[in-house]
Parts: sequence; C-alpha cells; structure tokens
Amino acid sequence: MSKGRILVVDDNRNVLKALEILLQFEFDHIKTIKNPNLIPSILEKDDYDLVILDMNFAAGVNTGNEGLYWLEQILSIDSPISVILITAFGDVELAVNAIKKGATDFILKPWDNHKLLATLFSALKLSQTKRKLSELEQKQKVINEDLTVPHKTIVGHSDSLMRVMRMVRKVAKTDANVLITGENGTGKELIAQELHRLSIRSEKSMVGLDIGSISESLFEDELFGHKKGAFTDAFDDRIGKIETAHGGTLFLDEIGNLSLPLQAKLLSVIENRQVVRVGSNKVRSVDIRLICATNKDLTTLVKEGSFREDLLYRINTIIIEAPPLRDRGEDVLLLANFYLNKFSKKYNKGKITIHERALEDLMQYHWPGNIRELLHTMEKAVILAESKIIQPDDLFLKVSQSINMENPRTLDEMEQVMVRKAVDRNKGNMSAAAEELGITRQTLYNKIRKSNP
Repeated sequence: MSKGRILVVDDNRNVLKALEILLQFEFDHIKTIKNPNLIPSILEKDDYDLVILDMNFAAGVNTGNEGLYWLEQILSIDSPISVILITAFGDVELAVNAIKKGATDFILKPWDNHKLLATLFSALKLSQTKRKLSELEQKQKVINEDLTVPHKTIVGHSDSLMRVMRMVRKVAKTDANVLITGENGTGKELIAQELHRLSIRSEKSMVGLDIGSISESLFEDELFGHKKGAFTDAFDDRIGKIETAHGGTLFLDEIGNLSLPLQAKLLSVIENRQVVRVGSNKVRSVDIRLICATNKDLTTLVKEGSFREDLLYRINTIIIEAPPLRDRGEDVLLLANFYLNKFSKKYNKGKITIHERALEDLMQYHWPGNIRELLHTMEKAVILAESKIIQPDDLFLKVSQSINMENPRTLDEMEQVMVRKAVDRNKGNMSAAAEELGITRQTLYNKIRKSNP
C-alpha cells in the first residue's frame, strides 16, 4: 500500500506545525488548514486517505459538537476515508459517540508520537482497503453489465476469414494496439473478443465502450469515471471503463465518432498510461491493452482534419480488416444454418431446413448489412415460415435486383461490376481494391453501399 495522503484540520498553528514536522517523512502528501469550512472544497478537489480533525474550533467551546458535525460532512463526501478525531478534552462518552458516527479513532492532546503514528498507519490501511473494495465493487458492476451481452461465436472457413484469424493468432499474444476496420455488421467486436481470449490478459476482463451509442457529454464520464460531487447527480465516486479494464483489454467501438477534444484526452491516456477522474486531480496508473474498431476511413478523416494523426498512429500498430459477408463465399450458408438452429430453438419451432432455391438466394444476395442483416433475415424467416422448410419468399430478399456480372446494361452497372471484380481480385482487401481502382477506401465503401441500398 502507498504511504498515503493526509489532511490535518486544527485551529492551533502550533499543532499544525508539530504534526507537519512529525508526518512529513511518513506520508506522500500532507495538507494543513485552520478553517474547517474549507474541508468540502478540498475533499472534492483532491483525494485523501486520512483526516486528522480537531473536535473544537470556536473559542471557549469544548463540547466536541463541531468535530462531530464536520465528521459527518467528511464521510458524506468520501465514505471510505478514515477520520481521526483529536482533542485536548477527554470524554469517554464523546469518544464513543464519535466512533458510532463513523470516526476511525480518537486521540488526546498532547499525544505520544509513537502511538499517534501507529494509529495513523492502522487507519491508513483501513482506508485504502475500504477504497479498494469500493473500486472492486464498481468494477464488478461494469463487468457484470458487459457480461449481459452473450458471447458470440465466429462461424466460417472462407479464405478471407481464415486470413483474419491467422492475423489474430499472431497478434493476440502481444500487447500491440489493434485497429479493426470493416463495414457495419462484419463482426469487428467478435474479432476483438477473440484477440482478448487468446491474449496473455485473458484471465482479466475485456471492457467495451460503443462510442457511437453514447452522447459526447457522457463519454468522458464513461471512460474516465468521476469523483463524488464533480457535477450534478454525481452522488458517489464512479470508476470509468479505463480503470475497470486495468490488467485486461479496453475495446473502443466506433472510434471514428470521437470528437477532437476527447481524442486529445484519449491520446494522453494511451501515451502516459494514466487517468484522472472527472472532478479529481489524482493521477491513477492503468495497464491496458487497447483495441479499437471503426467502419470509417480514418486516413480520410485525418486529411479532413476531423481525426488526429498522432492518435491514429497510436491505435493502429496492427490493422485487421473484417471482410464483408459478400466476400466470404459459402460462409453465408454456414451462418444461415447456424442462425436457423439458434432461432428454431429460441422460438420452439423444432427441426427446420432451408429449401434449395432459398439457399441459392442467400448466396446470390449481396448482403449490404453483412452478418447483422443475415441474422435478422434468418430470425424473421423462422418466425414467419408456415412450414418446416424455409422458402425463398420467407427470406424477403430482393435478389432480382442483382446485376448481371457478365452483361451489365448501364454505366452504373458497369461501375458496380468493376468494383466487385476489383474486390474479388484482391480477395476482399478493400485497401488494395481501392488502390487498384484509383479511389479512396471510403469512396469504395460508398460505391458498394450505393449499389446495395
């Protein structure tokens, strides 16, 4: 445990000076104040492990009520903190009352230095233990929220998927930052989960945050956490995703949606491996492995000035591109049957199969929504099917709109054929296909989406 930080509150300058001299080599930081009215602002600004609090401040008053009042205020601001009450007027009943209200111990002036230090070290250990337990409870709460998302399986054996999995196995055992790119619905989160599962951090948690699903005003609190009283409704200390992921993996989805000011703060965390909660000045060291994902072309965003180049270099030590479903061949059928079995059990439909013509439609369809679209297609088909065989009409796929790859009829169709053939020739490598066509990867994605409304 660290040597700790201590706040001393007493209206006697000689007492403050004596304690400062005694404790200067025993604690990391000592702050002394005469005015107890400063206590709330000090505790809300900085973190302390111990408070030595005088019982009486008003001249001629020896009841100890002032000390009891400030004891309650301190504990309402920071419940794990240890408070040692100190007074020149010994009163057993007062001491018992103070302990009942939450004081850690009670000492008399003049004090014995050895006994005082022993009391403070014991209180420090108690405070740090309580704080650690509180943080563990907060971490467990965040982890439990992540555990409500069921684990998903990577299904398929296509060449494009196998290339990705070979890369995952190579990279997983390192602590290199990884950027996973690809269209929406291609399974980027599943790849992140596999990276964590195969990593040396697998016994710790992978903590995820979907940046695209939360407002910018909440992002800082979600990522960094906050100190009690940092803002309205901040009734308790809250640990952020970064601290929760300490020792494990932090997964940031939709990293391209992060604003420039928050990009700067994230960059600082990545470079220094330190985090400061909102409303606090205390620096906390963190040990994380960072995995990010995006469906945007971050290089284009850098050129446009909406994404920091230095942050991009920090997060893309390794780039893994999730292939679109249209480039995974018969993985479409494997996934279709996987979801068919899953939803047949979920909706108590018994044994259901897929008609051959429906299988052909599944293979011919271009899947602009990728795996996510296939999942919803199969769930809907299982629910609406009137027999034990999924028919083409049960899929509601507009296969008829697919273009003739051999005989395109319009300029738009010719462009679509060029795009698809370039992607096929480059085996799903969108960057290589875009370079071959002389366009940016984002333009390539836009043309693919245009051809699959």
